[in-house]
Amino acid sequence: MDSQPIRLLPRRLAVGAAALSLLAASLFSHVASAEVNTTGLAVTDSEVTVGILHSATGTMAISETGSIQAERLAIEQINASGGVLGRQIKVIQEDGASDWPTFAEKARKLLVGDKVATVFGCWTSASRKAVLPVFEKENGLLYYPTFYEGLEQSKNVIYTGQEATQQILAGLDWVAKEKGAKTFYLLGSDYIWPRTSMKIARKHIENVLGGKVVGEEYYPLGNTQFGSLINKIKLRKPDVVFAAVVGGSNVAFYKQMKAAGVTADKQTLLTLSVTEDELLGIGGENMAGFYASMKYFQSLDNPNNSAFVEAFKAKYGKDAVIGDVTQAAYLGPWLWKAAVEKAGSFDIDKVVAASPGIELDTAPEGYVKVHDNHHLWSKTRIGEVQKDGQFKVVFESDLIEPNPFPEGYQ
Repeated sequence: MDSQPIRLLPRRLAVGAAALSLLAASLFSHVASAEVNTTGLAVTDSEVTVGILHSATGTMAISETGSIQAERLAIEQINASGGVLGRQIKVIQEDGASDWPTFAEKARKLLVGDKVATVFGCWTSASRKAVLPVFEKENGLLYYPTFYEGLEQSKNVIYTGQEATQQILAGLDWVAKEKGAKTFYLLGSDYIWPRTSMKIARKHIENVLGGKVVGEEYYPLGNTQFGSLINKIKLRKPDVVFAAVVGGSNVAFYKQMKAAGVTADKQTLLTLSVTEDELLGIGGENMAGFYASMKYFQSLDNPNNSAFVEAFKAKYGKDAVIGDVTQAAYLGPWLWKAAVEKAGSFDIDKVVAASPGIELDTAPEGYVKVHDNHHLWSKTRIGEVQKDGQFKVVFESDLIEPNPFPEGYQ
């Protein structure tokens, strides 16, 4: 990697942060803003302004709060270690409020009104699709942290979560092999990501695995009534329930499943959308034994993750949890810092051009690398839900090259 090595800063290292900051400032102080910012962004000789745009309210807040926390932690650590090109990062945070037009409006404010150097934000594909025309028109840069359906590539987005081939296909392959699964019930919330994900899943099940889809249903965001669905699942007895229910609906769905006696000893379930963040609301006891396909779990045992978890809990409390999207959100500011310093500029076009090939061997999930298609090389992991709200990792793939436009799945 062309930029300086990235270090995670748990609480015990914070004492030396001031000295590091002074050293970095002296190294970069000679680089005037006129040289590193020629396009009118909110950059001064001492400060650079960025945006955070997530749902702090509404049905998606249960999922997006962790992303806000992780991005703020990363920015705090970067500032403590000297900032970016010798400049401290200032944050303007906006609330998309689980409403897609609001996301677009706030994106326009951040890019046009505040002239931020980059934005870390969005969770649902619906919110990303709402802001994408704004970022492309205004030539802004978005770091998007959520696992998603793929079928997209934009000059103005760096995708730090996994796309479908890294999550859906690998997850289905695992459950077919390990559980001998032949019949599948597909379900999700009713918007772009779940519907497209299940379209991809159906093609893989039928055309590659030789299996059968015995049910497919979608429910509005925020839906809390799943009784009729659960009755259908009990009647059709699929080998696997493949679920992409998001946000607060997860709490109702899994509690109602447990109440109806649909538990892991009777039914295999693989989710694409429940992380440790959602489990806080659901309760591990209501999902114990079910599985999730992700690239990251808080329980990963490696030095990078130990430092990350320690720092996260030191800032947000010992009971704080970290899910897949939270970790992917944490990568955003570090990848941006690396690209800016590789480019020697905050200008969007230069940062975008510098991004492919950026590597982080300090990511909590392990090694990641930015592909030419703006997605990350990463691994697929299968986690089994534990009663304490954590996951036991039962499978880990090799590093998977991102492929947002897989042949035969579009």
